[in-house]
Amino acid sequence: MSKTQAMNPFLPGYEYVPDAEPYVFGDRLYMYGSHDRFGGKDFCMNDYVCWSAPVDDLGAWRKEGVIYRADQDPFNTDGSQHLFAPDVIRGKDGRYYLFYCLHKTQAVSVAVCDTPAGEYQFYGHVKHPDGSIYGKNPKDVFNFDPGLFRDDDGKIYLYTGISYGKDAPIRQMLQQMFSVDGSYCVELDEDMLTMKTEPVLAVPGDAVAEGTGFEGHGFFEASSPRKINGKYYLVYSSILSHELCYAISDSPVTGFTYGGIIISNGDIGLVEEAEARNYTSNNHGGLVEVNGQWYITYHRHTNGYRNSRQMCAEPVEIAPDGSIAQVEVTSCGFNGGPLQGHGKYDARIACNLSSAEGTFMYQNDPMEKDGLHPFFTQDVPDGETESGQYIANMRDGAWAGFKYFEMDGSEKSITVCTRGSGEGVLEIRTQQDQEPVAKISLSPSADWSESTGALEIKEGTVPLYITYRGSGSVDFLWFSL
Repeated sequence: MSKTQAMNPFLPGYEYVPDAEPYVFGDRLYMYGSHDRFGGKDFCMNDYVCWSAPVDDLGAWRKEGVIYRADQDPFNTDGSQHLFAPDVIRGKDGRYYLFYCLHKTQAVSVAVCDTPAGEYQFYGHVKHPDGSIYGKNPKDVFNFDPGLFRDDDGKIYLYTGISYGKDAPIRQMLQQMFSVDGSYCVELDEDMLTMKTEPVLAVPGDAVAEGTGFEGHGFFEASSPRKINGKYYLVYSSILSHELCYAISDSPVTGFTYGGIIISNGDIGLVEEAEARNYTSNNHGGLVEVNGQWYITYHRHTNGYRNSRQMCAEPVEIAPDGSIAQVEVTSCGFNGGPLQGHGKYDARIACNLSSAEGTFMYQNDPMEKDGLHPFFTQDVPDGETESGQYIANMRDGAWAGFKYFEMDGSEKSITVCTRGSGEGVLEIRTQQDQEPVAKISLSPSADWSESTGALEIKEGTVPLYITYRGSGSVDFLWFSL
């Protein structure tokens, strides 16, 4: 187990970094992603930051600071365009190359740095051999979410692309100018900018997936390539958006077949016909091996909206045949096992969240904050380092799930910190269809206040499901065992 308990989301509550691409460089695990703004009206409104942790202590994250600003790109000197999801690769020269796309420019931009998390400097744009910028010529790929991979023979591959449903109006518009049928692969020269090959469709989007194994789970966005045990993997977000799937091949360019779902941020597909256990929206992440264990990164959504996202991670197993079974979202992340049964835990580590009426997928508009649904939020502006993130607006029947805890049987009470107009009880269960193991009475309070109830729980590894029953609404900050 990590020296410091590691929990999801694994970065501090004030940090909204989604689209996680994880890499081990030296003795540290680095996380690269886009950078949302709390309460932002669009995706990726802040500059790139990087976080890292020692490989032997995956709960001890350190902010490396801003590594690249949006206004450093010559196509964006006024900073009006946002930095979409990036990827980082180490070149043959030992330097680190940051690949990204601006949100209104289809070029693939590249920045470079001598260290993994230093201040990157603009380097150039990916280009055709004739010098024209990739993404600017007729029928070039609609470049989006670049993913990079360096093979054992030193060859560098770039994967980019986006796809929509066959009849989606946006696809019909874009395909007049771009190739938009999935994730496309090109080989890059050693300068990290010049294309050595023309783009090849590696993984099909849903519009061209009919009759293939990808049908129903065709590529949407978020190309993330890896090589594992001699096989080539491309993790991607499917047309369903909430799930990360993978394709597998014996070649980095062609022959990819559909592998399956690795994770859904709503646990959709984990149990057949089960309802989503979270409020869902898009997803993006990658695979990384740390100390012999593989993990998948992904993100969750907060603030009753799709534009304030936070990194999470789960361990995965690579079977001898190369397959990866779908894993559930948990509160444990990089912890290496269940959380301790004694301690104080922020409510924000809930891995499941739902109203009595269920959940839904966040779309373009924020949900009404005085509606029926709970959500993760904070009271302070974006960038404040003490956010006090909490679950807001738990109404009658709303519940939060926390997985998992290792109980030794000596836990005899549970204390919660809440506020709000709610008058009722919090019911704590280890199985949702069984009687509560604790009940905590709540009274209305404008300020954060603590309430305690007796806990009857057996030794073992268990989840905790906390349900509110009563009138009004409750905000939930933390609990202690």
